[in-house]
Amino acid sequence: MKRLDARLGLTVLCILATCALVACSSKPRGPIPVEDRVAGQPPVRAQQQPMQAQRQSSPVAVSSPVSMGTLPGAENAGKPGYYSVRPGDTLTKIALENGQAWRDIAKWNGLDNPNVIEVDQVLRVVPPATVAAKPAANTVATNTTATSSATSQANAQTAASAPSNSGDESLVFAWPHPGQVLTGFDETKNKGLDFAGKAGDPVLAAADGKVVYAGSGLRGYGNLVILKHNNTYLTAYAHNQSLLVKEDQTVQKGQRIAEMGSSDADRVKLHFEIRKQGKPVDPAKLLPSRP
Repeated sequence: MKRLDARLGLTVLCILATCALVACSSKPRGPIPVEDRVAGQPPVRAQQQPMQAQRQSSPVAVSSPVSMGTLPGAENAGKPGYYSVRPGDTLTKIALENGQAWRDIAKWNGLDNPNVIEVDQVLRVVPPATVAAKPAANTVATNTTATSSATSQANAQTAASAPSNSGDESLVFAWPHPGQVLTGFDETKNKGLDFAGKAGDPVLAAADGKVVYAGSGLRGYGNLVILKHNNTYLTAYAHNQSLLVKEDQTVQKGQRIAEMGSSDADRVKLHFEIRKQGKPVDPAKLLPSRP
């Protein structure tokens, strides 16, 4: 009986020792390796990181109050001479509505890509004050001289920010096309005059000026030419079949600048606008009487 008990005890000890060895050998020795398989290449083993570490290293989009409302020029919102971008705006549209060249607005606002503007971005739409103070001729100046200098600088800065209209009202316009007027001016429905004609008819510059836009980037206008005549007036010529001038080109009154067409329109016609400091005005009131 004693021998039998001894054998049973020995058997139990062996079983317990075997279980302990199996348990020890199955215990993980570190992070479980994860195979990263790439087609056509042998698997690459990477060590799996603990879940907490993975979460900490994952990129997270955070909406911070500090980063909101900081679009360029936000501090100038609502100030005279500045414009807050609205949905659907383009730089060409903003320039036309403010009586400026889009290239000038891009330059004044340091826009690297004029095709990229954001809603609520605030843009300068009048020339910046560029007059710098001149060094004094003498080291000692009277109060009268200092006051006069400060006043002159203030006047110069005001003049630089607000376009001068000197002589602008004396500008005489000519008819851009001899055809029949299809649609007259209406502040809400039609911001200019629509002329009837045939495809390829000449479109003429209404006054001397400089081409500040020539393209098709303004929705609803088709192939468009915009001329700047002075600090007060712009003219626009829309729906052309082809454009005969380029931006920055100087043109003369009566010069052929485009050919009539139907681009972005339901028929062949010329849409003609006169803008006074960006605001559409009735061209019929500024054009001479027809014979």
